[in-house]
Amino acid sequence: MLLAPSPDPSLPTVDLTKSCDADSVCRWLLEQDVSPWLAKSGYVFVVKPVRVIAIVLIAMLIRWLLHRAISRLTASTSRAAMPALLKPLKERADVAAEEAQFIPERRRQRAEAIGSVLRSFISAVVFTMATLLVLGEFGFNLAPLLASAGIVGVALGFGAQSLVKDLIAGLFMLLEDQYGVGDTVDLGEATGVVESVGLRITTVRDARGVLWYIRNGEIVRVGNKSQGWAMVVIDIPIGFVNSEEAIAVLREAADAVAGHPEHRTEFIEPPDVVGVEQLTVDGATIRTIAKTTADSQVAVQRELRRALTEALENTGLSERIAASRLVPRSAVPPPWYSGRENSSPSIDVPRPGGSV
Repeated sequence: MLLAPSPDPSLPTVDLTKSCDADSVCRWLLEQDVSPWLAKSGYVFVVKPVRVIAIVLIAMLIRWLLHRAISRLTASTSRAAMPALLKPLKERADVAAEEAQFIPERRRQRAEAIGSVLRSFISAVVFTMATLLVLGEFGFNLAPLLASAGIVGVALGFGAQSLVKDLIAGLFMLLEDQYGVGDTVDLGEATGVVESVGLRITTVRDARGVLWYIRNGEIVRVGNKSQGWAMVVIDIPIGFVNSEEAIAVLREAADAVAGHPEHRTEFIEPPDVVGVEQLTVDGATIRTIAKTTADSQVAVQRELRRALTEALENTGLSERIAASRLVPRSAVPPPWYSGRENSSPSIDVPRPGGSV
């Protein structure tokens, strides 16, 4: 009969029973009269991987469910319906402008942008929690790790204040619908069409083709020229001709432009010639206004200028306006000037021949 070798007293012994006390599965295996080595091996090579795989699968399932819920909130049932994600937020579109513009398309783009941000945030949170749980399964002490992460977060917060400011400003910009892709905006030094909108950077291309990269945290004011409706204001000097006649001619020309089939849908309200806006030494100035959709403001303004100019030309008012500005001057000094010369001896008036 062979005797089992006695353990070397110089080598440390590990009590597997105590190491399994922290886990219910390992304790259950020990209670089933299984050898400690088999219980420990089964726990390490079977239970641990199964738990890690279960954590990853549950995290992916939660992420998929939350993403699906956000996608359902951002999708609208019809073209004119508002996505459920935008219903608690303020709607800036005007009713009249909504009928003329593609407001539902703007709503869809806005909802998709907000949904994309929410999906990215949810993915980061879910996978971060899953990573922490997996590290806990491998025996890492999470308390120092969480404390270190908090310290790193505070350090990054102080060192990257401008980045945090840009991200927060970009998020509120999306929530408040200040502007979107395709809008014509005035952001101070940069004025042009928005080409892309992000949480940190907004790109704007101006009229000269220059592409501006603007940090959202540096945007103090926003002038959006594409939301709702726009106003066309045209001032035309008429000199000293009859203002009532000029107003009648301009009103007829403006109504003709508004009634044209090509521009009929671009006017929200009929154009109006409000009357004499200003009176200067060169004569009167008549103002014409028109409320149009934001996208067609420039085209309507050019068309109205062309039509009003042609109307003045066809009716002959343009020639009378030019003639009224040419005031003939007599070669003989007026009587009040000669009287002033006699009453002001301190002023020497030069005479022909050079003598005073």
